[in-house]
Amino acid sequence: MDLEIKKKITRNWFKILQDIICKEIEEIEKKNNIFKIKSWKRNPIKDEGGGEFRIFKNGKVFEKVGVNYSEVYGKFSKQIRNKIPGTEEKSNFWASGISVVMHMQNPNVPAMHFNTRFIVTSYGWFGGGMDVTPCLKDNNLRKWFHNELKKACNKHNKKYYPKYRKWCDEYFYLPHRKEPRGIGGIFFDYKKKDFEKDFNFVRDVGLTFKNIFKEIISKKKNKKWDKKLKEIQNLKRGRYVEFNLLYDRGTKFGLQTGGNVEGILMSLPPIAKWK
Repeated sequence: MDLEIKKKITRNWFKILQDIICKEIEEIEKKNNIFKIKSWKRNPIKDEGGGEFRIFKNGKVFEKVGVNYSEVYGKFSKQIRNKIPGTEEKSNFWASGISVVMHMQNPNVPAMHFNTRFIVTSYGWFGGGMDVTPCLKDNNLRKWFHNELKKACNKHNKKYYPKYRKWCDEYFYLPHRKEPRGIGGIFFDYKKKDFEKDFNFVRDVGLTFKNIFKEIISKKKNKKWDKKLKEIQNLKRGRYVEFNLLYDRGTKFGLQTGGNVEGILMSLPPIAKWK
């Protein structure tokens, strides 16, 4: 399949998924047109792509949620060129993806994160994943969440779930705290063997995330909470901030490739605390 066709297929899907997820969020909030939408360009002088980020704050369920779509291209700087596969011969790149981060009003509802992307250098590959970060221990949630991920992965390859779960546990870890960010999920990168199979998997990961966040929110949004639980939530959010600013590859990639700073940092919670 021609590389330009692959680009078109992936960017179209990421844009469609952005609309699907935003519509689900509006249905949960029982309000339409709630998102603040902002388009941006990577380079104001010449065409190097851009994107659209959508943010909603201070809802009944969502304290802050961002749903970002991007399609950027151009040349990698010397600073990061050698860190990206397929840049041995040229520095040109193309990348498109969707990223979602949810921070909830109710401390009983965990923070949730998802992203998928397609990056092209001298060849193209998929990456992405999702993870859940509760501030309260809930073994039933952990078991249910991982079972849903396992079922979704097994439809494509039974080796995916154990491999991508392990990768996620290793990735979403704070070495300086010696603790995981949350209860894990799946994380994958450099998927390039079979475009059609890999794209179908990436598409299913996006739809699985939609079903998972709807189910978790439905079960937990009406649970009672107080100031004490909110304090626990805000302290846990401090860990979230530490990971995203110190270790997150997506944050670093976005900032180093001239992405929109406001859109990239939308992953940060509205309020966080440290002892």
